[in-house]
Amino acid sequence: MKRPSGQALSDGGFLRLAVGIVVAAVLVAGCSPAQSMSGPPVIRVLGSWEGPELDAFERVVAPFEEQTGYRIDYTSTRNLRGVLETSFEAGRPPDLAGLPGPGFMLEMAREGRLVDLGDVLDIRAYKRETAPAFVDLGTIDGRLVGAFIKGTVKGLFWYDPSVYRLGTPATWSDLQITAMTAVDGVRPWCVGLASDASSGWPGTDWIEDFVLRQSGPEVYDGWVAGTVRWTSPAIRKAFRAFGTVVADGAAAGGVDGVLRTHFSHAPNGLFTDPPQCLFVHQASFMAPYMAQAVGQLGGTYDILPFPEVDPRYRGAIIGAGDLVALTHDSPGGRELIRYLVSAEAQSIWVSQGGALSANLTVTDYPDHLSRQEAGLLASATFFRFDASDSMPEGMNEAFWQAVLDYTADQSKLDDILAHLDAIQEMEYRGS
Repeated sequence: MKRPSGQALSDGGFLRLAVGIVVAAVLVAGCSPAQSMSGPPVIRVLGSWEGPELDAFERVVAPFEEQTGYRIDYTSTRNLRGVLETSFEAGRPPDLAGLPGPGFMLEMAREGRLVDLGDVLDIRAYKRETAPAFVDLGTIDGRLVGAFIKGTVKGLFWYDPSVYRLGTPATWSDLQITAMTAVDGVRPWCVGLASDASSGWPGTDWIEDFVLRQSGPEVYDGWVAGTVRWTSPAIRKAFRAFGTVVADGAAAGGVDGVLRTHFSHAPNGLFTDPPQCLFVHQASFMAPYMAQAVGQLGGTYDILPFPEVDPRYRGAIIGAGDLVALTHDSPGGRELIRYLVSAEAQSIWVSQGGALSANLTVTDYPDHLSRQEAGLLASATFFRFDASDSMPEGMNEAFWQAVLDYTADQSKLDDILAHLDAIQEMEYRGS
């Protein structure tokens, strides 16, 4: 497999230049198998994996490359939408692409840009072996156009058990109290909102957790569908709950540290001497980043599930997953997506930790954390997909920015929510 030439895109004033560079990489670096003049045939893949996640993907596709003779030419970006749209405009989309979420998938499918997987996969077997929620989310107008190649549980609190020793809090209020008082001089939270072109998304996970657990699935679904306004009491309440986490005095590094810290570096604060914080809130995919921090700084880690907020919604779980689609109909792309949804590939994903299989036949998880996460999914009373990823792309991006704006100045909440209402009106009009 050919590794990408650089890290994920930076944002700010260099975004357009960076997008151009990555698109050039997509269009120039690889050619389709039919166009390959020498060497093994190439399958071009566009995704957002980097660091430990990319290492895991390489291990997953290594047997495929060896067995088929194909070479995977992978390009990484945190601006999947921008790079993918530009590649279509240039007439050279990748064979297979990761998608930011079901909202963007819906747009792409209705523009005729995604291959119908009903002609690619054994649909009966896929539906029988795949979690129903993931099948439904990949289906648009009766056609399967997106496949989830791994899943994740959100709303987990990562911690060092040698530092935090007070057990599992029963409620969110209990967790706040213990987090504030457990260890003298240590802040409750380490939060990193930076993520290059998609900065802000880690905060959306916090707010989504509060919406579901404070106000329930009906409000959550209406919010995703655009019928619950951002200025409604439920969404305002969720923002204010998030505000208690990122306020000066609660988060390590203060507001400036929260805004400047990359999400993948947030775990470092758990293991410094002395520790900077007690908890990092992040999904199950954080495991490789936790292991990386432990490898550099020492220590151990464990997880707590998000505690109960309102007893009516006990057992609510938010999940997500890595969604891929065929964006160019090629023989190699077809073979690769068939392999990625297989039990063979899924078993390699989960064996490395940090991933849950969308394939229900895969149950051999490597450690107690993965088994605990899989158990949370299995026992969920309410399961909902990540809200921001399910919203139209313009709404999603406005949500990211709103998180950053609110973190920087919580006094502007009224203006921020009113702006989100205006974006909602535009993005959902006619949908």
